[in-house]
Amino acid sequence: MQPSSTFRFETILKPGDTVAWPQGTGEPRGLTRRLVADRHSLPPIRLFIGMTSSDTLSPACADRFEMQGLNGVGTNRRLTAKGVLDITPVHVSTVPKLMRSRSITVDVALIRVRPTGRPNQYTLGVVADYTTALIQAARCVVAEVDERLPLTGHDALISGEDIDVLVTADGDEVLLPDTDPSEVELAVARNVAAVIPDRATVQFGIGGLSVAFSRALFGHRDLGVHSGVVSDIFVDLVERGVVTNAHKGIDEGVSVTGCLFGTRRLNDHASNNAAVALRSVEYTHNLSVMAQIKSLFTVNFAIEVDLTGQVNAEFAGGRYLGAVGGQVDFVRGAQYSPGGRSIIALPSTTPDGQTSRIVASLAGRPVTTARSDVDMVITEYGVADLRGASLSQRLKRLSAIAHSDFRDDLLRGGPAMTAATVQPKAAMEASRA
Repeated sequence: MQPSSTFRFETILKPGDTVAWPQGTGEPRGLTRRLVADRHSLPPIRLFIGMTSSDTLSPACADRFEMQGLNGVGTNRRLTAKGVLDITPVHVSTVPKLMRSRSITVDVALIRVRPTGRPNQYTLGVVADYTTALIQAARCVVAEVDERLPLTGHDALISGEDIDVLVTADGDEVLLPDTDPSEVELAVARNVAAVIPDRATVQFGIGGLSVAFSRALFGHRDLGVHSGVVSDIFVDLVERGVVTNAHKGIDEGVSVTGCLFGTRRLNDHASNNAAVALRSVEYTHNLSVMAQIKSLFTVNFAIEVDLTGQVNAEFAGGRYLGAVGGQVDFVRGAQYSPGGRSIIALPSTTPDGQTSRIVASLAGRPVTTARSDVDMVITEYGVADLRGASLSQRLKRLSAIAHSDFRDDLLRGGPAMTAATVQPKAAMEASRA
């Protein structure tokens, strides 16, 4: 199949169609920019998006598009701030099944591909996550041929039979340089790294706290990687000999990830590299897979945690800023892993220091991860181990890792909140302790 030089969206779109594309670095910028630029000549359609990191979509696009998304992360925040992105709160692990069953509708998929050199075979390069399911669910798949993509395999490989229209890439790439962590994030990360042993397998996120956590691991040895995403800092861990994947139990010698969310440095490292495997969320987020990994330590981030251990990773300040994402998948997966642990990490306050992120109650804000699933919570003030902890024990342990300016207030507010649940007497005694 040769790239088309005359493709127009009007030829494939029907009123009410849903158009979707991969997250982050997988966005085909030439196609998505053209879609936005041509929107006033197109029939009414819906867009379905994951995390966006480009300036393609703005609130102004709501004049012609309905927009539905998995999260409020990255540049999606511009959309949630104006109330034009309808959030679908689902676990990432379930997205492929929801797409195939059309509970999440995809009619037209826009993707980036690169020929692998084998007959009729292409690679998605930087994403696997739920992209294959997106392709399978779509009536029409339009692909940009982009030689800048890395040559990756496993679940990033698709057949030319899956593609209906090929076009030549004519947009810039979405590249995601690592964020410099703050001093507080570095302090949180040191506490996280301190509980992770050598030979563990780790899961990463993106952003300043993830970068700080990765740097804090520079003194570790023989770590493995099993993650939904990796960023440029992953290359540092490999080059320093920290990541060897020698003791994972499965996929030994191979770092497993769903997405490459970085720059050319990360892409060049992964290209034609048998030690890096791009896998779908049906593998990376699969409990039965994680149960086979030795000492899986998963690290996820939160907006706030209440004194019973409930985690809100989605909503703050009246806005949807985060995601359900894969947090619960990895929290549970680590606890099925022999020797594994699950960590929720966060600074103890908001950046201005005015608001505690350890709170007495979520007060109607979303519970992303239930208190019954939470294992460890870590701030710059220490570690709260919640395994098997009663409500009164949780109150004491979580208050102890809150910022000192808020501890007394939390202990005073905690008993009323826990009294409404299970153990009022124990909670009152904990507050006096």
